[in-house]
Amino acid sequence: MAPEPLVAVVDDDVSVRRSLLRLLRSAGFHVVVYDSGEAFLARENPASPSCLILDIHLAGISGPDLKQELDHRGSNIPTIFITAHDEEATREGLRRFPGVACLRKPFAGNTLVDLIRQTLKP
Repeated sequence: MAPEPLVAVVDDDVSVRRSLLRLLRSAGFHVVVYDSGEAFLARENPASPSCLILDIHLAGISGPDLKQELDHRGSNIPTIFITAHDEEATREGLRRFPGVACLRKPFAGNTLVDLIRQTLKP
């Protein structure tokens, strides 16, 4: 039996982290949450998650800047951005990252779960 996929959630809103933790665990994923991009970069377990759920507008390093840093380090973690601010400039900026998705908060839980499952397909 294959291990549960590891999904990392980076969001500075505690209620969003808590909700996503419950949702994704109930969908069968192993989930770790971080309250900032800096916390994610400083994580003790360097194992790469199978998928990264990343808020765009974080305090400190932004979601896109964190993704850029990860790419620079050679990490190709499939990423799903989430945001409460759906702005054209933001969407345009995300186009520099191939293969990412972006969901606007609030979004349906099953939409996120389906996106993660699509992302994890070989």
